[in-house]
Amino acid sequence: MANPLEFFEKIQNLINQEIPFVQVTLVDALGSVPQNIGTKMLVTKEGLYFGTIGGGCLENTAIKKSLELIENQKKSTDFVEWDLDEDIGMSCNGSVKLFFEAYLNKNWDIVIFGAGHVAQTMIPTLLTLDCRVTCIDIRQEWLDKLPKASNLTTLQVERMGSGIEKLNPQSFMIVMTMGHEFDYVVLREILKNKDSQDKFPYIGLMGSASKAITLKKELIKEGFSEEFVNEIHCPIGFKIGNNAPAEIAISITAELLQERDNIFNKKDIPFSHKNL
Repeated sequence: MANPLEFFEKIQNLINQEIPFVQVTLVDALGSVPQNIGTKMLVTKEGLYFGTIGGGCLENTAIKKSLELIENQKKSTDFVEWDLDEDIGMSCNGSVKLFFEAYLNKNWDIVIFGAGHVAQTMIPTLLTLDCRVTCIDIRQEWLDKLPKASNLTTLQVERMGSGIEKLNPQSFMIVMTMGHEFDYVVLREILKNKDSQDKFPYIGLMGSASKAITLKKELIKEGFSEEFVNEIHCPIGFKIGNNAPAEIAISITAELLQERDNIFNKKDIPFSHKNL
């Protein structure tokens, strides 16, 4: 077996780079098997990444199985027992039991436009969840008020709405800027970069129902399809609590969790916290 320290360093590298991979472990073996029980290997979509469970037909079959897990993303673990003669086509007169663990690194990214009072109370709560948050604003002094955390990125921009094309296309987009003018600019840029229903799967705007009607009419008048414009959630947040920033933040966070579960359960994709 490979050096354990080197093996786990390889795993950490894959996690840091957000590369989906499968860890394959030789759990048990009977007969003539080329590796010891406990041997492991790592497989990415490019093929064998590190380690070995014996090479040859057995390893190739296990790699193929790993690639199916990465491609389908519907199971995070699997256990198989293969007869080396009948299932693999070898002539070793033995059998193996393999355990497959898929680390799909499916992260939940949330982008918040605006670092105002509601964002100041909502972001600390979001940071306790299994997600990564990016907060964008033109006001550095408001961004500086946010807590320091490994899963929070703050971006000060010259113009609200700039750089959207560089964001993770699976990000949840939350718009809560300083006012209507900035909200409209951000929403316009989001829709300009939204070329399918899968891109930016959730777009939320903080505001009243009347504000939503006005903004949507303006966006449709500018030429955006009703289909995409109607994907904008406004008002965001459950109808609970009062208008205090902390209570608004809680209601929005609750809705985001519900939308996250609905979207990913529909796609049958497990979250990173179920896999890592």
